[in-house]
Amino acid sequence: MPELRRDPVVGYWTIISTERSRRPVEFSAADIKEERPCPFCEGKEDETGGEVTAIREPGTLPNSPGWLVRAILSKLPILSLDQGSNRTGRGIYDLMEGVGTHELIIESPKHKHDLDELGVSEIEKVIQVYTHRLNALEKDPRFKYALLFKNHGLISGSASDVIRHTRSQLIATPITPKRVKEELQAAQSYFERRERCVFCDVLRREREEGSRIVAENDAFLAFCPFASRSPFEVWILPKKHCADFGKLAPEYFPAFAFVLKECLLRIKTLLNDPPFNFIFHTAPFRHKKKAVYWKTIEEDYHWYLQISPRLTHDAGFEWGTGIHINPTPPEDAAHLLKETEIPKESF
Repeated sequence: MPELRRDPVVGYWTIISTERSRRPVEFSAADIKEERPCPFCEGKEDETGGEVTAIREPGTLPNSPGWLVRAILSKLPILSLDQGSNRTGRGIYDLMEGVGTHELIIESPKHKHDLDELGVSEIEKVIQVYTHRLNALEKDPRFKYALLFKNHGLISGSASDVIRHTRSQLIATPITPKRVKEELQAAQSYFERRERCVFCDVLRREREEGSRIVAENDAFLAFCPFASRSPFEVWILPKKHCADFGKLAPEYFPAFAFVLKECLLRIKTLLNDPPFNFIFHTAPFRHKKKAVYWKTIEEDYHWYLQISPRLTHDAGFEWGTGIHINPTPPEDAAHLLKETEIPKESF
Protein backbone atom coordinates (compact mmCIF):
# COMPACT_ATOMS: atom_id res chain seq x y z
CA MET A 1 0.00 0.00 0.00
CA PRO A 2 1.21 3.56 -0.67
CA GLU A 3 2.65 5.41 2.32
CA LEU A 4 3.35 9.11 2.93
CA ARG A 5 6.59 9.88 4.75
CA ARG A 6 7.63 13.23 6.20
CA ASP A 7 11.25 14.34 6.10
CA PRO A 8 12.35 15.16 9.67
CA VAL A 9 14.55 18.09 8.63
CA VAL A 10 12.64 20.37 6.24
CA GLY A 11 9.25 18.65 6.51
CA TYR A 12 8.60 17.82 2.86
CA TRP A 13 6.46 14.77 2.12
CA THR A 14 7.24 11.82 -0.14
CA ILE A 15 4.86 9.13 -1.34
CA ILE A 16 6.42 5.68 -1.17
CA SER A 17 4.40 3.82 -3.79
CA THR A 18 5.47 0.20 -4.13
CA GLU A 19 2.73 -0.38 -6.72
CA ARG A 20 4.94 1.56 -9.11
CA SER A 21 8.05 -0.34 -8.09
CA ARG A 22 10.55 -1.60 -10.61
CA ARG A 23 13.38 -4.02 -10.13
CA PRO A 24 16.90 -2.53 -10.26
CA VAL A 25 17.58 -4.19 -13.62
CA GLU A 26 14.72 -2.14 -15.08
CA PHE A 27 16.51 1.10 -14.26
CA SER A 28 18.90 1.38 -17.18
CA ALA A 29 21.33 4.09 -18.20
CA ALA A 30 20.63 5.97 -21.40
CA ASP A 31 22.69 5.07 -24.44
CA ILE A 32 25.66 7.39 -24.80
CA LYS A 33 26.67 8.33 -28.31
CA GLU A 34 30.21 8.94 -29.48
CA GLU A 35 31.52 11.94 -27.58
CA ARG A 36 33.33 14.88 -29.10
CA PRO A 37 37.04 15.47 -28.41
CA CYS A 38 37.66 16.14 -24.72
CA PRO A 39 39.11 19.54 -23.75
CA PHE A 40 39.63 18.49 -20.12
CA CYS A 41 42.41 15.94 -20.64
CA GLU A 42 46.00 16.78 -19.74
CA GLY A 43 47.70 18.63 -22.60
CA LYS A 44 44.52 20.47 -23.61
CA GLU A 45 44.84 23.25 -21.02
CA ASP A 46 44.62 25.99 -23.66
CA GLU A 47 41.13 24.78 -24.61
CA THR A 48 39.59 25.44 -21.18
CA GLY A 49 38.86 28.45 -19.02
CA GLY A 50 41.70 29.88 -16.95
CA GLU A 51 43.14 27.85 -14.10
CA VAL A 52 42.02 28.98 -10.65
CA THR A 53 44.01 26.48 -8.62
CA ALA A 54 45.47 23.01 -9.03
CA ILE A 55 47.33 20.24 -7.27
CA ARG A 56 50.43 19.85 -9.44
CA GLU A 57 53.63 17.95 -9.84
CA PRO A 58 56.58 19.99 -8.50
CA GLY A 59 57.99 22.47 -10.99
CA THR A 60 54.96 22.61 -13.30
CA LEU A 61 53.26 25.89 -14.18
CA PRO A 62 49.58 26.92 -14.22
CA ASN A 63 47.68 26.23 -17.46
CA SER A 64 50.18 23.55 -18.45
CA PRO A 65 50.46 19.75 -18.08
CA GLY A 66 51.56 18.24 -14.78
CA TRP A 67 48.36 18.71 -12.77
CA LEU A 68 46.52 16.06 -10.73
CA VAL A 69 43.31 17.97 -9.92
CA ARG A 70 42.49 21.29 -11.54
CA ALA A 71 39.88 24.01 -10.88
CA ILE A 72 39.12 26.23 -13.87
CA LEU A 73 36.68 28.98 -14.79
CA SER A 74 33.72 27.78 -16.83
CA LYS A 75 33.68 29.05 -20.41
CA LEU A 76 29.87 29.14 -20.18
CA PRO A 77 29.34 30.66 -16.73
CA ILE A 78 25.90 30.98 -15.17
CA LEU A 79 27.08 34.06 -13.22
CA SER A 80 29.90 36.52 -13.88
CA LEU A 81 32.75 37.87 -11.74
CA ASP A 82 32.64 41.08 -13.78
CA GLN A 83 29.20 42.05 -12.49
CA GLY A 84 28.39 44.09 -9.40
CA SER A 85 26.00 43.12 -6.62
CA ASN A 86 23.64 46.09 -6.84
CA ARG A 87 19.95 45.56 -6.19
CA THR A 88 17.23 47.55 -7.94
CA GLY A 89 13.46 47.57 -7.97
CA ARG A 90 11.01 47.76 -10.85
CA GLY A 91 7.63 48.24 -9.27
CA ILE A 92 6.91 45.05 -7.31
CA TYR A 93 9.81 43.22 -8.99
CA ASP A 94 13.30 42.92 -7.48
CA LEU A 95 16.40 42.70 -9.64
CA MET A 96 20.06 42.12 -8.89
CA GLU A 97 23.18 42.09 -11.02
CA GLY A 98 24.33 38.57 -11.87
CA VAL A 99 27.58 38.56 -9.92
CA GLY A 100 29.07 35.21 -9.02
CA THR A 101 31.56 32.65 -10.18
CA HIS A 102 31.22 29.34 -11.97
CA GLU A 103 34.10 26.89 -11.75
CA LEU A 104 34.71 23.37 -13.00
CA ILE A 105 36.81 21.01 -10.91
CA ILE A 106 38.52 18.53 -13.23
CA GLU A 107 39.09 15.50 -11.06
CA SER A 108 41.73 13.67 -13.10
CA PRO A 109 44.19 14.52 -15.89
CA LYS A 110 43.33 11.17 -17.48
CA HIS A 111 40.16 10.64 -19.48
CA LYS A 112 38.27 8.93 -16.67
CA HIS A 113 34.51 8.85 -17.02
CA ASP A 114 33.54 8.61 -13.37
CA LEU A 115 34.82 9.65 -9.94
CA ASP A 116 34.57 6.04 -8.73
CA GLU A 117 37.22 5.05 -11.29
CA LEU A 118 39.81 7.01 -9.30
CA GLY A 119 41.77 5.52 -6.42
CA VAL A 120 40.95 6.55 -2.86
CA SER A 121 44.15 8.63 -2.65
CA GLU A 122 43.17 10.43 -5.88
CA ILE A 123 39.69 11.18 -4.51
CA GLU A 124 41.36 12.61 -1.39
CA LYS A 125 43.06 15.19 -3.63
CA VAL A 126 39.70 16.04 -5.20
CA ILE A 127 38.25 16.62 -1.71
CA GLN A 128 41.26 18.82 -0.92
CA VAL A 129 40.46 21.05 -3.91
CA TYR A 130 36.75 21.08 -3.05
CA THR A 131 37.40 22.41 0.45
CA HIS A 132 40.14 24.80 -0.68
CA ARG A 133 37.88 26.48 -3.22
CA LEU A 134 34.95 26.78 -0.80
CA ASN A 135 37.18 28.47 1.76
CA ALA A 136 38.69 30.78 -0.85
CA LEU A 137 35.30 31.90 -2.18
CA GLU A 138 34.04 32.59 1.33
CA LYS A 139 36.56 35.44 1.55
CA ASP A 140 34.78 37.36 -1.21
CA PRO A 141 32.19 39.60 0.51
CA ARG A 142 29.99 39.59 -2.60
CA PHE A 143 29.14 35.91 -2.18
CA LYS A 144 26.70 34.44 0.32
CA TYR A 145 26.61 30.81 -0.76
CA ALA A 146 28.41 28.31 -2.97
CA LEU A 147 26.90 25.12 -4.35
CA LEU A 148 29.27 22.23 -5.04
CA PHE A 149 27.68 19.55 -7.21
CA LYS A 150 28.16 16.92 -9.89
CA ASN A 151 25.94 16.03 -12.86
CA HIS A 152 26.62 12.52 -14.14
CA GLY A 153 25.13 11.00 -17.26
CA LEU A 154 22.52 12.06 -19.74
CA ILE A 155 20.18 13.92 -17.42
CA SER A 156 19.40 16.50 -20.12
CA GLY A 157 20.83 17.90 -23.33
CA SER A 158 22.04 16.32 -26.54
CA ALA A 159 23.74 12.95 -26.31
CA SER A 160 26.10 13.95 -29.10
CA ASP A 161 27.50 16.79 -26.99
CA VAL A 162 28.47 14.71 -23.94
CA ILE A 163 32.02 14.93 -22.61
CA ARG A 164 32.52 12.07 -20.20
CA HIS A 165 35.50 13.38 -18.25
CA THR A 166 34.92 13.27 -14.51
CA ARG A 167 34.37 16.76 -13.12
CA SER A 168 32.28 18.69 -10.62
CA GLN A 169 30.97 22.24 -10.60
CA LEU A 170 31.13 25.02 -8.03
CA ILE A 171 28.88 28.06 -8.33
CA ALA A 172 29.04 30.96 -5.86
CA THR A 173 25.99 33.23 -5.62
CA PRO A 174 25.27 36.67 -4.12
CA ILE A 175 22.19 35.26 -2.37
CA THR A 176 21.40 32.32 -0.13
CA PRO A 177 18.95 30.28 -2.25
CA LYS A 178 15.44 29.84 -0.82
CA ARG A 179 15.67 26.05 -0.76
CA VAL A 180 18.92 26.30 1.20
CA LYS A 181 17.36 28.80 3.62
CA GLU A 182 14.43 26.48 4.23
CA GLU A 183 16.76 23.69 5.32
CA LEU A 184 18.87 26.02 7.46
CA GLN A 185 15.80 27.51 9.13
CA ALA A 186 14.30 24.07 9.76
CA ALA A 187 17.52 22.93 11.45
CA GLN A 188 17.60 26.15 13.47
CA SER A 189 13.97 25.68 14.58
CA TYR A 190 14.62 22.07 15.64
CA PHE A 191 17.63 23.20 17.67
CA GLU A 192 15.61 25.93 19.39
CA ARG A 193 12.96 23.40 20.43
CA ARG A 194 15.21 20.52 21.47
CA GLU A 195 18.70 21.97 21.87
CA ARG A 196 20.03 19.24 19.59
CA CYS A 197 21.10 19.01 15.96
CA VAL A 198 18.39 17.34 13.88
CA PHE A 199 21.02 15.67 11.69
CA CYS A 200 22.79 14.19 14.71
CA ASP A 201 19.41 12.83 15.81
CA VAL A 202 18.87 11.35 12.33
CA LEU A 203 22.30 9.71 12.54
CA ARG A 204 21.47 8.16 15.90
CA ARG A 205 18.11 6.89 14.65
CA GLU A 206 19.56 5.41 11.46
CA ARG A 207 22.24 3.57 13.42
CA GLU A 208 19.63 2.27 15.87
CA GLU A 209 17.32 0.97 13.12
CA GLY A 210 20.04 -0.11 10.69
CA SER A 211 17.63 -0.99 7.88
CA ARG A 212 18.55 1.98 5.68
CA ILE A 213 22.35 1.90 6.11
CA VAL A 214 24.36 1.43 2.91
CA ALA A 215 27.95 1.90 4.12
CA GLU A 216 29.77 2.98 7.26
CA ASN A 217 33.23 3.58 8.65
CA ASP A 218 34.57 5.21 11.80
CA ALA A 219 33.91 8.75 10.56
CA PHE A 220 30.96 8.59 8.12
CA LEU A 221 27.56 6.97 7.71
CA ALA A 222 25.85 6.47 4.34
CA PHE A 223 22.15 5.63 4.26
CA CYS A 224 18.98 5.92 2.20
CA PRO A 225 16.96 8.66 3.94
CA PHE A 226 13.61 7.79 5.51
CA ALA A 227 11.65 10.05 3.13
CA SER A 228 13.84 9.52 0.04
CA ARG A 229 12.53 11.64 -2.83
CA SER A 230 14.13 9.47 -5.50
CA PRO A 231 14.78 5.73 -5.74
CA PHE A 232 18.15 4.73 -4.25
CA GLU A 233 18.88 8.22 -2.93
CA VAL A 234 21.86 8.14 -0.53
CA TRP A 235 23.06 10.64 2.06
CA ILE A 236 26.60 10.61 3.49
CA LEU A 237 26.98 12.37 6.86
CA PRO A 238 30.02 12.85 9.07
CA LYS A 239 29.48 11.23 12.46
CA LYS A 240 31.24 14.11 14.17
CA HIS A 241 29.08 17.22 14.17
CA CYS A 242 30.31 19.76 11.60
CA ALA A 243 28.27 22.48 9.89
CA ASP A 244 30.64 23.43 7.09
CA PHE A 245 32.09 20.98 4.56
CA GLY A 246 34.83 23.50 3.82
CA LYS A 247 36.08 23.06 7.39
CA LEU A 248 36.41 19.27 7.13
CA ALA A 249 39.81 18.44 8.65
CA PRO A 250 42.29 16.74 6.28
CA GLU A 251 42.53 13.78 8.66
CA TYR A 252 38.98 12.86 7.56
CA PHE A 253 39.67 13.03 3.81
CA PRO A 254 40.65 9.33 3.49
CA ALA A 255 37.53 8.05 5.28
CA PHE A 256 35.26 10.32 3.25
CA ALA A 257 36.96 9.38 -0.01
CA PHE A 258 36.53 5.68 0.79
CA VAL A 259 32.83 5.82 1.66
CA LEU A 260 32.08 8.11 -1.31
CA LYS A 261 33.81 5.74 -3.73
CA GLU A 262 32.00 2.75 -2.19
CA CYS A 263 28.57 4.38 -2.53
CA LEU A 264 29.17 5.45 -6.13
CA LEU A 265 30.38 1.96 -7.04
CA ARG A 266 27.36 0.32 -5.43
CA ILE A 267 24.97 2.62 -7.28
CA LYS A 268 26.77 2.11 -10.60
CA THR A 269 26.94 -1.69 -10.25
CA LEU A 270 23.36 -2.22 -9.09
CA LEU A 271 21.65 0.28 -11.38
CA ASN A 272 23.71 -0.07 -14.56
CA ASP A 273 25.55 3.26 -14.28
CA PRO A 274 22.51 5.54 -13.96
CA PRO A 275 22.54 9.30 -14.38
CA PHE A 276 22.76 11.01 -11.01
CA ASN A 277 23.36 14.30 -9.25
CA PHE A 278 25.36 14.73 -6.12
CA ILE A 279 25.00 17.88 -4.07
CA PHE A 280 26.87 19.09 -1.01
CA HIS A 281 24.55 20.62 1.58
CA THR A 282 26.75 22.92 3.63
CA ALA A 283 26.66 26.13 5.65
CA PRO A 284 26.41 29.47 3.84
CA PHE A 285 29.22 31.96 3.95
CA ARG A 286 29.18 33.96 7.16
CA HIS A 287 30.82 37.36 6.81
CA LYS A 288 31.52 39.16 10.06
CA LYS A 289 29.10 42.04 9.56
CA LYS A 290 26.19 39.61 9.12
CA ALA A 291 27.37 36.80 11.38
CA VAL A 292 24.36 37.21 13.69
CA TYR A 293 21.98 36.02 10.95
CA TRP A 294 23.00 32.38 11.44
CA LYS A 295 24.23 32.77 15.00
CA THR A 296 23.60 29.12 16.03
CA ILE A 297 24.57 27.47 12.76
CA GLU A 298 27.70 25.83 14.17
CA GLU A 299 25.47 23.99 16.65
CA ASP A 300 22.27 23.41 14.66
CA TYR A 301 23.44 22.54 11.12
CA HIS A 302 25.35 19.50 9.82
CA TRP A 303 26.80 19.23 6.32
CA TYR A 304 26.05 16.18 4.16
CA LEU A 305 26.37 14.87 0.63
CA GLN A 306 23.18 13.88 -1.20
CA ILE A 307 23.48 11.42 -4.11
CA SER A 308 20.29 11.21 -6.18
CA PRO A 309 20.07 8.74 -9.09
CA ARG A 310 17.80 10.13 -11.83
CA LEU A 311 15.58 7.10 -12.35
CA THR A 312 12.13 8.70 -12.39
CA HIS A 313 10.71 11.85 -13.96
CA ASP A 314 8.58 14.51 -12.32
CA ALA A 315 5.15 15.01 -13.89
CA GLY A 316 2.05 17.08 -13.16
CA PHE A 317 1.47 15.81 -9.63
CA GLU A 318 5.06 16.43 -8.54
CA TRP A 319 5.20 19.90 -10.11
CA GLY A 320 1.78 20.83 -8.73
CA THR A 321 2.28 19.66 -5.14
CA GLY A 322 6.02 19.47 -4.56
CA ILE A 323 5.43 15.91 -3.34
CA HIS A 324 7.70 13.33 -4.95
CA ILE A 325 6.65 9.76 -5.69
CA ASN A 326 9.32 7.15 -4.93
CA PRO A 327 8.56 3.62 -6.20
CA THR A 328 11.32 2.00 -4.12
CA PRO A 329 11.13 2.01 -0.30
CA PRO A 330 14.46 3.21 1.10
CA GLU A 331 14.73 0.06 3.23
CA ASP A 332 14.62 -2.05 0.05
CA ALA A 333 17.02 0.27 -1.75
CA ALA A 334 19.54 0.17 1.10
CA HIS A 335 19.37 -3.62 1.31
CA LEU A 336 19.97 -4.01 -2.43
CA LEU A 337 22.84 -1.51 -2.44
CA LYS A 338 24.47 -3.07 0.62
CA GLU A 339 24.22 -6.59 -0.84
CA THR A 340 25.64 -5.55 -4.21
CA GLU A 341 29.06 -7.06 -4.82
CA ILE A 342 31.67 -4.59 -5.94
CA PRO A 343 35.10 -5.59 -7.25
CA LYS A 344 37.66 -5.68 -4.44
CA GLU A 345 40.35 -4.57 -6.85
CA SER A 346 38.47 -1.26 -7.18
CA PHE A 347 40.01 -0.27 -3.86
